[in-house]
Amino acid sequence: MRWLLLYARSRQVPTSAAAVTLVALAVWALDQGSGKGPADLGIAALLLTANVAAASVGLGGQDAALDRTAAIRWMPRRAAHVLLIGTVAGVALLAVQAAGPTLAPAALVVRDSAGLVGLAALGAVLCGPPFGWTLPTGWLAFTLLVPVPPGTAGEVGSWMIISPATTASTATAWALLATGTVLYATAGPRR
Repeated sequence: MRWLLLYARSRQVPTSAAAVTLVALAVWALDQGSGKGPADLGIAALLLTANVAAASVGLGGQDAALDRTAAIRWMPRRAAHVLLIGTVAGVALLAVQAAGPTLAPAALVVRDSAGLVGLAALGAVLCGPPFGWTLPTGWLAFTLLVPVPPGTAGEVGSWMIISPATTASTATAWALLATGTVLYATAGPRR
């Protein structure tokens, strides 16, 4: 159990957990909306993105060379770390919804947290752990600021705020999760 505590501290888990809690409390305190609608889906996507971005800084350790030479198997730990970030981000939003307004259906929360954490893992592989937050944040900005084009391209580009019943948006999120998790687990973060 001691290795788990050391791992959590080296990956800045306590700081990330505090940030996720503060974001969830802020959304709960500030959102006085009716509970359903496009603006609420945007708030839900913003909350999930903020949670994933806060936790993505822990996708790399303090010393990349030390991580690469350690005598432990990193692949399952990396994959578990990515999946845990997505789970915590989704649970935080569901907890806000249980205590206050309904921002999004549970299927959308699961799909969005999966896709966003996949983007964060992909960002850690491509840009490095300090910049793992850039891909989820950039895609959120694109989703909220660019008008949704019609058809499949719109469903893929705006998957965060499109209904989870659409095949293209759901497939995009799960493809991002699979790609990001596999690449991060096998290659690790960029040095």
